[in-house]
Amino acid sequence: MVPEPLWQCPDAGSRISARFFTRRLSLRILSLLSICVVLYNVAYSTELRRRLEKVQALGVAGQPRYRTDTTEPEDDPSSATRYDTTTGQNGTEKATLVMLVRNSELDGALSSIRMVEDRFNRRFHYPWTFLNDRPFTDDFIKYTSGLASGPVEYAVVPEDDWSVPDHVNKTVMAAEMVRMAEEEIIYGGSLSYRYVPNQAFPPPAPAAANDSGTLRHMCRFNSGFFYNQEVMRKYDWYWRVEPGIELYCDIDYDPFTFMRENKKIYGFVISMYEFKDTITTLWDRTRQFVAENSQFLHANNSLDFLVDGAQPSKPGDKHLGNGNYNLCHFWSNFEIASLEFYRSEAYSRYFEFLDSTGGFFYERWGDAPVHSIGVGLFAPKDSIHHFADFGYSHAPCSRCPQDDESHASGRCLCNRSKHFDSDSYSCLPRWWRVSGINKAPNELLKHTDA
Repeated sequence: MVPEPLWQCPDAGSRISARFFTRRLSLRILSLLSICVVLYNVAYSTELRRRLEKVQALGVAGQPRYRTDTTEPEDDPSSATRYDTTTGQNGTEKATLVMLVRNSELDGALSSIRMVEDRFNRRFHYPWTFLNDRPFTDDFIKYTSGLASGPVEYAVVPEDDWSVPDHVNKTVMAAEMVRMAEEEIIYGGSLSYRYVPNQAFPPPAPAAANDSGTLRHMCRFNSGFFYNQEVMRKYDWYWRVEPGIELYCDIDYDPFTFMRENKKIYGFVISMYEFKDTITTLWDRTRQFVAENSQFLHANNSLDFLVDGAQPSKPGDKHLGNGNYNLCHFWSNFEIASLEFYRSEAYSRYFEFLDSTGGFFYERWGDAPVHSIGVGLFAPKDSIHHFADFGYSHAPCSRCPQDDESHASGRCLCNRSKHFDSDSYSCLPRWWRVSGINKAPNELLKHTDA
């Protein structure tokens, strides 16, 4: 006779109590859950461990994994540190992903690298270039190179490219910073900032002018020096990546090749208005430059994007019309663009002229309006490209492709109602108009109530 299970025996003296059984069952369940948690953590970290193991495996016995570029003296703080992965480059262009970043921004840098690698670069393995005004730490190099699928280089910005030039009156600069802070002009009293996620837009102005000088140095550097860094000279194209950005869509083609084949010079994702009080004299200085160098105006320029009601000026015109700059610019924290354009005589002389006026320090000229005015005046209008198929976020603004196919196919994952293109602060509708792209209002706004 087969005995009944103990917990089913009717004899109270021989059966196991329900309480004891429940306790034992609970312990088994907890044990299984613990095992599941351990397995999840192991799986979650597998990719990062694999990357780091690959980095360690590349080390040669008796030699450091990271070597200083031998084209520059090893005691030169601006020397580049180079790291090559074993992955061959599939992208065919002379291009790099470039990030100007502090050591303290490691978490944001890793997040951006992972985002760009997963959405794009794991297919193409383009090199990464990291720039800093201070030497990179070992941890920064170890973890960022562990995530990159292509070669990685680290370079320190030369001091001359990250300092207040001698022709700038520092007393006047300090007084202007105090004034701008008192008037609550956005970042006017600050020499250092990075945008804080979840901050309101427009963000509040800082209360005091007591920081290190990074903001004005950063804007000036991005306006006129990054493209001539020694580590950048071998490239024709760049994709600017900021710490803490998000990409919402898979990019399954090579945007660098697209730019070259379609004769594009500058690519952007978001366009918006600049804060007027930060660039009070920028347009006047631009007028002055054009009056003295009118030969640089392109015959098919984008003056009608920059100035309301303007007609494109022609080469040889001595002025840019009577209209004022409408403050529209391409948001420069995302750029895919030609380095050759920035190295051209037209843009180089334009930046040198602006720099000679001290406006980067007396006011708070940003690299976004400087880039936008430069490409708007000195490059053909049809060489400027809006990457409408890119989903992108840099706090506090984001954009999401509006077509159904991008979402139904799984290529994009974003909320189409959170879309800066339809915001009143966006200049994209103006760009569509002047560049001949017709967008009906209902098409532009069709997902805002979703």
